[in-house]
Amino acid sequence: MSVNNIVCLSFLVLAGGCAGISGSHDHYYTCAYDTVWDAAIDTLKGHSITSQNKEKGLIETAWIEMEGKERTYGAFGREGFGNRERARLSAAVKRMDDVAAVSILETRQRWHAKGGVTQQATRWWPIDPSEEVLNDVSNQLNAKLHEKGCATS
Repeated sequence: MSVNNIVCLSFLVLAGGCAGISGSHDHYYTCAYDTVWDAAIDTLKGHSITSQNKEKGLIETAWIEMEGKERTYGAFGREGFGNRERARLSAAVKRMDDVAAVSILETRQRWHAKGGVTQQATRWWPIDPSEEVLNDVSNQLNAKLHEKGCATS
């Protein structure tokens, strides 16, 4: 294996690892950018879009608050003060030669999960995104684009 192949393979492994850590769902479509943009807007409109910039390819939704799953924390499995969570979605649509890429990311936070009486205890703490929500949004986007004749690459 040549040095160039090893460098390329290392870059792909690192890039894939970073994408996995970020929690985003990345999709690539052989389709016009405008078609993919319109499908992304249509998919996220049920989540109250707060900002959209077609030139930059960015879409953001409002925070939605909900009851979360009861979780414990610490070595002794203590319970926090409630289980309020909030989440918002972001999508980045990018032009790439004859392919359009869409990255969907959910930012999820939990209120007051640490306990105690300090100011640090009473704030929103980041938690892992919901795979169910990301899969649901991804499936909706895929279905909309397949209806328009776009192929997944």
